[in-house]
Amino acid sequence: MRVTRSRTAALAAAAIMLSGGCGGSSSGGAKGADADRFSVALTEPDHLTPGNTSSDYSITVLDTLFETPVSIDAAGGRPVMRAAESVTSTDQKVWTIKIRQGGVFSDGEPVTAQSFADSWNATAYGPNGWTNNYYFANIEGYDKLNPANGDPSTDRLSGLKVVDDHTLEVTLTAPFSQFPITLAYIAFAPMPKAAFADLKAYDQAPVGNGPFVLDGAWEHDRQIKVKRSPSYNGERRAKAGAVTFRIYAGRDTAYTDLRAGRVDLLTTIPPASTAEAQRLLGDRFLRTPDGTMDYLGFPTFDKRFASRDLRRAFSMAIDRKAIVDAVYDGAFKPMASLLAPLVPGYRENACGEACAYDPAGAKALFDQAGGFSGTLTLWFSNADPSYEQWMTAVANQLKQNLGISDIKLRKVPASDYLSSLRERKEDGPYRNNWVMDYPSPQDYLEYMWGAGNRMGWENKEFDDLIKQADSAPGLDASLPLYQKAEDVALAEMPMIPLWNWQNQVGFSTRISGVDVTPYSKNLYAISVKQG
Repeated sequence: MRVTRSRTAALAAAAIMLSGGCGGSSSGGAKGADADRFSVALTEPDHLTPGNTSSDYSITVLDTLFETPVSIDAAGGRPVMRAAESVTSTDQKVWTIKIRQGGVFSDGEPVTAQSFADSWNATAYGPNGWTNNYYFANIEGYDKLNPANGDPSTDRLSGLKVVDDHTLEVTLTAPFSQFPITLAYIAFAPMPKAAFADLKAYDQAPVGNGPFVLDGAWEHDRQIKVKRSPSYNGERRAKAGAVTFRIYAGRDTAYTDLRAGRVDLLTTIPPASTAEAQRLLGDRFLRTPDGTMDYLGFPTFDKRFASRDLRRAFSMAIDRKAIVDAVYDGAFKPMASLLAPLVPGYRENACGEACAYDPAGAKALFDQAGGFSGTLTLWFSNADPSYEQWMTAVANQLKQNLGISDIKLRKVPASDYLSSLRERKEDGPYRNNWVMDYPSPQDYLEYMWGAGNRMGWENKEFDDLIKQADSAPGLDASLPLYQKAEDVALAEMPMIPLWNWQNQVGFSTRISGVDVTPYSKNLYAISVKQG
């Protein structure tokens, strides 16, 4: 889940599949047009408007229907041009985006600079209430579209200037070196003029500029079909003729169907089934890195958790590897960094001894900090059974290694969890999760440890370093500054890094070219074997 600002929908992106019913039967033995179609297991999306969803399930579909200005190179985590021809700036504040000529929406309308401006304005317009609104908060004029009181005085960002059909000028409120990377996120996709005639209808049947188009109606809780776009002329030309997204209520059921050949691709094999999947699927099993991280946060606004030595003692008392092995069958990676390994600027052991399992050292530091009296309550949501399993393991380790005898588990309904944290109702350490939006240290550090963070932690040195990094002349210049900010946060430890998720991917014998990355499922590259 997203733990700061307004991104409540990201809880769904990090949780196990929650809704929907098993859809359809085996795609094997298909005849005619469907012989070039493959199926993908999915959970029911919440929306199909690019600016109104941060759900990974929705984005999986939208990635086939839309093309953002840039994408992310899986090898280096750097931006690669897609719908844009170039993204440039001389001062990191005023950016010029050249839109690739010849791009069209699937309804035939040309993709222009105005297409992007219209989409971004709609997302930034407060009364629309779209999930990705805050991604545009650093563009000039955002405040007028989102006033603290009353109605907006305009529905256009003053920082967006359509210079000509293929040139969009963006003026930010301050220099921001990471801006090109953010343009890979689905919120920055364009929308055609027809969308604005009926936004609710468009959400059910979006028209995009990507390699696929919708193939029939969105059959809620059952399936979504797409087919190769005849008008797409970009670099992601679809190799298969069509894709069916089958909607499942849970990934255990999806995994059963994968084994039985009733679905062709599952990118979220349950961690507990990893060993079996490797054995059964062989080279059709892939493990890919992920940007998602789990943490244990502290309510530092509670004086009982004000001591950094106490917080560091908790970190040293947790055996991350033992928990990962027991709960996730070794599928996740224990972490000693606030960043995921695939993020530029990641350092494998940035945390040092504070993240190393050391029961004796933890107890000595715990006693030095004055210990802990009263009931220790550990908070987590009920979105996934594994959350209670690892929180129980943490409780047992804190009892054994620190001598805290009175520990309670507080399991909160997933629908209430984020609001509880926003309202600072937690009275003890809590499960914190981050789903990467784009591969930048800023995406992790500023949003989780910066101003207004859920922990109530404040540190001027950290905030100043983030500002310096944001305004650096480019990505390479920003990384040392972000790393210094990470060092400050790790020294204070208001939130403990625990482990990095890994994707467990499996696919059927019917398809080839599977290339799932942390940034895209790359469904356009998959071929269906014939014969």
